Amino acid sequence: MSEKPLHAALKEWYAGPEDQLEVSVDGFIIDILQGDLLVEIQARSFSAIKNKLAALTGSHPVRLVYPIAVEKWLVKLAKDGRAQPTRRKSPKRGAVEHLFAELVSFPGLLAHPNFSLEVLLIQEEELRRHDSRRAWRRRGWVTQERRLLAVVERHLFETPADLAALLPPALVEPFTTADLAAALSIRRRLAQQMAYCLREMGALRPEGKRGNAILYSRAAV
Repeated sequence: MSEKPLHAALKEWYAGPEDQLEVSVDGFIIDILQGDLLVEIQARSFSAIKNKLAALTGSHPVRLVYPIAVEKWLVKLAKDGRAQPTRRKSPKRGAVEHLFAELVSFPGLLAHPNFSLEVLLIQEEELRRHDSRRAWRRRGWVTQERRLLAVVERHLFETPADLAALLPPALVEPFTTADLAAALSIRRRLAQQMAYCLREMGALRPEGKRGNAILYSRAAV
């Protein structure tokens, strides 16, 4: 199995002494088995695990663990393979709300009683190498691997109401995704993804429009 360093490190960090690793359940390999709870760690796209989660939640409690880098250091290997690598801190900072960019793959799943989602805010190191054949992307620099430095915080979401709690309390209703983006200091695109997910799981309801923008209000969940 070609397990990536970040995934392996998170699995080691998350698992307790009594947990089982790499267990076969209903034809799927599960990262961690904690009693009856199936724990899956996904550091990349949620779309790749959509069918697996849908199948397992039908008969098992399942928790998806997703890391978001609040601090990242970029390490570039020398092009000639001989000089020392360079290391700098990325100006980008992740936040819990960034999970919605992936949750759009299955926004209604958190409403299922067998499913929960845990976000780990981490510090990580991203190792990059130069590939002249891919000069169109990052001027040829591609990610070779990601490494875990530390887990800073953890946030568990078990119901749509838990995710709806990420909405700013002072946000005046009804609101648009532009209002939401401004309140959270996030990009409009991410605010749209957040509103879509919360709407699909029943935590937001549309309340007409302001111009071309949909108005939303919180719903009881």
